[in-house]
Amino acid sequence: MSFDIIGSGERAVAIVEIPEEIDSEEKEREIAKEIMEKHKIVKSVLKKESAREGEYRTRKYKLVAGEADTEVVHKEYGYVLKLDPQKVYFSVREGTERQRVAARVGVDEIVMVMFAGAGPLPVAIAKWQPKVEKIIAVEINPDAVGYMEYNIRVNKLSHKIISVLGDVREACERWYGKCDRVVMPLPLGAESFLDVAVKCLGERGGVIHFYSWGEEPDLFSKAAELVGKNLKALKKDYEIIDKHVVLPYSPHKHKICLDIEVKGKGA
Repeated sequence: MSFDIIGSGERAVAIVEIPEEIDSEEKEREIAKEIMEKHKIVKSVLKKESAREGEYRTRKYKLVAGEADTEVVHKEYGYVLKLDPQKVYFSVREGTERQRVAARVGVDEIVMVMFAGAGPLPVAIAKWQPKVEKIIAVEINPDAVGYMEYNIRVNKLSHKIISVLGDVREACERWYGKCDRVVMPLPLGAESFLDVAVKCLGERGGVIHFYSWGEEPDLFSKAAELVGKNLKALKKDYEIIDKHVVLPYSPHKHKICLDIEVKGKGA
């Protein structure tokens, strides 16, 4: 059994993955009680009931114990994030990955963050690289955008981050040809949006952080094949400059990232 704790200070939510062999509500409540006794800040325990699904990439949960209100403020790496895990996608385990990407952003860059959720990546980037020119954060879930706008304000980053409510395919058009870097933290089906990412970079090229699922024993080959197929169709020269395992998803499946340099004209 594994669980994550989202939230800090005096209030947090535990997200628990209970094995199928534990099939009674009484046993589930015992597990929840044990978590809450060990971690006093946990006020609610949610059991995963589905995979990420739907347009908003949210998961179905069952409240096993505690308060029905699951909105929390989560602190990591010097910034805070308000969110409700029942309304928006958020992974506490990806904090290190957010820092990895943020550390690669250069001075005066314009960064496009697709599928931005409650804003953890845009906030992480702006905090790590205060001399970034601008971060455009696009998200289709209105609840997530509401949290993101709060998180931008509370972290005093309104001068650096632009939040946009809308579908990536339509909302990014305004920034075609203006971006130096595109982050695509959607592991399922992100290849369908590579054409949009390339258009955001424009003729000068730039870097795309492309996320996907990788299966053992070769974690990166399928993602590299998807990237190659799509970028070649767009007649773009590119180089995979880094391959990174983000976190395990199941015993033989992992979330991975390919850092891709798309070559500009004359490169």
